[in-house]
Amino acid sequence: MEYALVALWWLAAIGLGLLGLPLSARLFPRLAGRGVGFALPVALVVLGTVIYWLGHLAYGLPTVLAGVAVLLLLAVLSGLDRDTLREGKVEVAPDLEYDLDPRVLGVFTAAFLLVIAIRAVDPGAIPAGGEKFLDFGLLNALDRADSLPPEDFWFAGEAVSYYYGGHLLVHSVSELTATPPEFAYNLGLALFYATFVTAAYDLAGAVADARGHSRTVAGLLGAFFVGVASNLATFGRLVLSSLPEPLRTNAAETVAARAGELTTRQILLGVDEFNYWTASRIIPGTINEFPLFGWLNGDLHAHMMGPTFLLLAAAVGFSYYRTPTRDLTRRRLLAFGVIPLLGGLQAVIHTWSFPTVFGLLWLAVLFAPSDPLSLFPAGVATRVRSAVGVARRDPDELTDPEELASDGGGFGGATAEPATVGSRTALVGSPARVELTRVGSALVVAGVAGLLGFLLAAPFLLSATGGGERAIDLWPALDRSGFGALLIVHGAFLAGFLAFLLARLDPERPVLLAVGLLAVVGLGTLATFPALGLVGPVLLLGWVALRFRDDVGYETVLMIGGAGLVLAVEVVYLNEQAGPGRMNTVFKTYSQVWGLWAVALGAALASMVPSLESLRASFSGGVDRQGVRQVAAVGFVALLVVSTSVYGGLALSGHLSVGGDPTLDATAYVDDQHPEEATAIRWLDRNAEGTPTMVSAPGAYTAPAGGGQAEPGMYTWDASPAASMTGVPTVAGWAHEVGYRGQAAYDSRVRDVDLVYQGDAETRVRLLAEYDVQYVWVGPAERLRYGEVRSFSGLQGVEVAHQSGSVTIYRVDQSALAE
Repeated sequence: MEYALVALWWLAAIGLGLLGLPLSARLFPRLAGRGVGFALPVALVVLGTVIYWLGHLAYGLPTVLAGVAVLLLLAVLSGLDRDTLREGKVEVAPDLEYDLDPRVLGVFTAAFLLVIAIRAVDPGAIPAGGEKFLDFGLLNALDRADSLPPEDFWFAGEAVSYYYGGHLLVHSVSELTATPPEFAYNLGLALFYATFVTAAYDLAGAVADARGHSRTVAGLLGAFFVGVASNLATFGRLVLSSLPEPLRTNAAETVAARAGELTTRQILLGVDEFNYWTASRIIPGTINEFPLFGWLNGDLHAHMMGPTFLLLAAAVGFSYYRTPTRDLTRRRLLAFGVIPLLGGLQAVIHTWSFPTVFGLLWLAVLFAPSDPLSLFPAGVATRVRSAVGVARRDPDELTDPEELASDGGGFGGATAEPATVGSRTALVGSPARVELTRVGSALVVAGVAGLLGFLLAAPFLLSATGGGERAIDLWPALDRSGFGALLIVHGAFLAGFLAFLLARLDPERPVLLAVGLLAVVGLGTLATFPALGLVGPVLLLGWVALRFRDDVGYETVLMIGGAGLVLAVEVVYLNEQAGPGRMNTVFKTYSQVWGLWAVALGAALASMVPSLESLRASFSGGVDRQGVRQVAAVGFVALLVVSTSVYGGLALSGHLSVGGDPTLDATAYVDDQHPEEATAIRWLDRNAEGTPTMVSAPGAYTAPAGGGQAEPGMYTWDASPAASMTGVPTVAGWAHEVGYRGQAAYDSRVRDVDLVYQGDAETRVRLLAEYDVQYVWVGPAERLRYGEVRSFSGLQGVEVAHQSGSVTIYRVDQSALAE
């Protein structure tokens, strides 16, 4: 295997992380660890932002080096004492604190090597079972680009109309390390998995530490639920299979009737018939992937790269949450500077989570101790308070030391986070007006930040969404997710959240809470809205706990954020070409929910796990009630871990047992499985400079008008293999372009490509000139679609450039063709 490249990418990640460390420490001064686990994501944000904007002028290694130079400059400005620097001395700024926790490096390294092992036995960027052809094609397109956005390798002559920011970051690291795309593909997967898991470790640990719980326990649990855990499908199958007949079959039939996609036979399959794919398709008509499935499947896709930066947005929200009211400049900088900048880049990395970045800001501002109106200009805030009939309590009126510490903050656990969270609201007035004022003003803050983020992302958003056919639609109530399917997908999280919240709510409000819960569950049942009945209690209990200052903190904010996303996709969806109905909406939204909830669950469970000293003390004088509760809590946490790790144990053991020589070459399979075309693909990759236009059979599902078959369609090797494997743009590639360009634009190109292969000489010459074609690919896919392809050698200006195996490549001389 390519051990030198593995070491080189690990060193590159550590180097970038060290450059990002001073910036991260400045962003997270009040978090345990000072944000060391976010040093690499912060560095990637700076690097990606600079490269994205400079890349519109010119893209290549110099642009990447310019990004590194800016990152280095910002690191120096953040990390060094500027006063002594003026005197010619180089000293670290006295107010900059680092926490180079070796456990963070250990988590990153372990996660990085795990995916290296996973991909080494299955490295192929194959067309089936995912979007690897798209992802690998994007890397190749970036490798050929001399400016951004890169040219669309499936729609020659037009810019890529897909969120390619994560691929840009992977390619930037490949430029720094001189790594070819075929190796950068799998190394990029390892890099982003390790970054995601490490960010979860750091944020979960920081949230728990802020409330006096074990940072290490919370971090490890957060990392586990992000990187290893699965839904309950596999565990449930094993439990059912252990039941005696006929109970086993009856139970399986009941589950199948309520769990949607799973059949009775699939549920009853034993361990020896385990398939890693099944657990990702639970709710009918949707995709319910979890991170481990994604990295086992091996798509270098946006929904696997975006969550890292979503956790970074959550961490920035936590930094705001922990910032005292008196530090107005810092709070404004976080809300109107850092978050819009992060959101602007996130739009290019994973557009689906662009609005979630600002939704998290809204929740952080809403539930933070500081009055959201304090972020407004002073005069505007005063007029708003007067208009809605509330007043701001003067800090001089406060007598509680904790309130003084936070300058009169409001929501949150007063006793848990005394450094920043007060015990009374900063607004005075009727509870309803105070609450609505906070909600509305926080919404305005998030809206202004969102507008700034949109302006930063506008060049991409306006161009990427211009040609596709998309609309926001309401999802029919009768087709909403079923109770059983939702329980399989989200049950582990919901069990942990409810146990955490119920244990921390004030017992003096049992009637209020009971009525509220019954109302939520009842409304969900009556409105055929099972998700409301399941997720609504978390939303309600979490909101009440934060509002009334119970013993909860920022982990509850993340619970609420994830719950809101789960409920949202039951009501609205993006009607687009990528899958029928709401399939893609649920898919891309659930990928965000998993990361947020994994961190929240890690921090929540850490507060439930007693220390060894506490356990020994509870049982030192015999068994008491406190000891029993502690043992029960440990057992509950262990059950959640075990039930969500069964899938990982089976999937990893089966995956890693595959034989053969390990490699990280994403194209190695081509020689073994498609030898008739491998040589021609390599020739085209080496000899086609830049982005010359190629014509090849389209990856469409429609048959050509002149006769022939509809194949090749998408997700097959015969669908645009040369374009995807080399990045050389073809006139019409996969039918994904319908979603990017619209049906009419794509169909028009498909018809033209068909005429290039089937039309008369005059038509063929006209179209070759119209699209500025420089290469014509004739291989198995073209013969499958058109039958016997007419020779191009009889056309003036067209000659055979390469022939090997079953492929002939023609070169087109446009100047001779025009004559």
